[in-house]
Amino acid sequence: MKQTRRALVVGGGIAGMASALTLRRIGWDVDLIDLDPGWRVYGAGITITGPTLRAMKQLGIYDEVAAQAYVGHGIQVCDMQGHRIETVETPIAPEAGVAGCGGIMRPLLHRILSERVLRSGTKVRLGLTVGALDASGEGARIEFSDGSTGDYALVVGADGLFSTVRSLLFPQAEKPRYMGQYVWRTVAARPAGFHQRHFFLGGPHKVGLTPVSADTMYMFLLETCDERPRLDDALLAPELARLLQGYGGPLQRIREELSPQSPIIVRPLEAFRLAPPWARGCVQLIGDAVHPTTPQLASGAGLAIEDALVLGEELQAAPDVPAALDRFLQRRHARCQLVVESSFSIGDKERQGAPAHEQTAILTRSLAALADDI
Repeated sequence: MKQTRRALVVGGGIAGMASALTLRRIGWDVDLIDLDPGWRVYGAGITITGPTLRAMKQLGIYDEVAAQAYVGHGIQVCDMQGHRIETVETPIAPEAGVAGCGGIMRPLLHRILSERVLRSGTKVRLGLTVGALDASGEGARIEFSDGSTGDYALVVGADGLFSTVRSLLFPQAEKPRYMGQYVWRTVAARPAGFHQRHFFLGGPHKVGLTPVSADTMYMFLLETCDERPRLDDALLAPELARLLQGYGGPLQRIREELSPQSPIIVRPLEAFRLAPPWARGCVQLIGDAVHPTTPQLASGAGLAIEDALVLGEELQAAPDVPAALDRFLQRRHARCQLVVESSFSIGDKERQGAPAHEQTAILTRSLAALADDI
């Protein structure tokens, strides 16, 4: 598949931007659309595994991430007071040339990727989504939400958990559902000597800390509860302080320093399972649009980038787009399901209050498997 083709990427998040960069690299003309007219990004930090860093290197952004964010090795597992219980290794083959784990602020990753997308020659159109699609022929005819139309040899549905493309392709598919936990996120100053990711287990909530820059770290807290109404912004800091009661070490300082000005984000964890097929005709779903995962393995961003890389490889190797999409599924299904099911299993353990070693055993097995080549 050497000749230039025209592709549409729906969604300007990590999966969509990685797809645009990969497709441009192999000679495709690419239109990228995103529903947000400001192409904004929300959220605090992202924890990164070694396999995700390897994918970032293949995409060409690892050096920027390593220079501006955080990369390191290992996870310290602690009790509520911050006393070390064990160390979880973060394996990655030495020949990958990357660290075993890392962390980055989501807006910084968005800036790194979006600047490269714009330089790549991708045509970016904002405030736009897909209104209708016809993938019954050799290509796809798209009707956009502004009434315009376009014809494409490939459409990549990278529009996230509540994907419009997925709803058009598979209207009977399972909808995202609440997974029994809320995730609280904030950022705080990184103490001197704080060089690794940390988990705090054994308390009422799982709490984690990840460095994301030379002077900043990102905290998450997973709260098991029934679905709750949205909290007013003024109530976020007092509620997070309540959830952190009894935790020591660096978490005690974070709790004491919470204020109405603290950047706090709280979201329900939502996901679904989608059995194959993940494509129809020349339309392929990737990332959270097809295999969303809860954050226990910190691999959602990594799977999205890997999807883009594998899609590019198969488009180069296969005789036509449908054949490439068939091969994409063969390579991606088992690996993505490993992340989804392992993450759900760890979440089950967290909600049950299982001992720390039962939670970290699943984590250790999964990270070792993910270190294998994609």
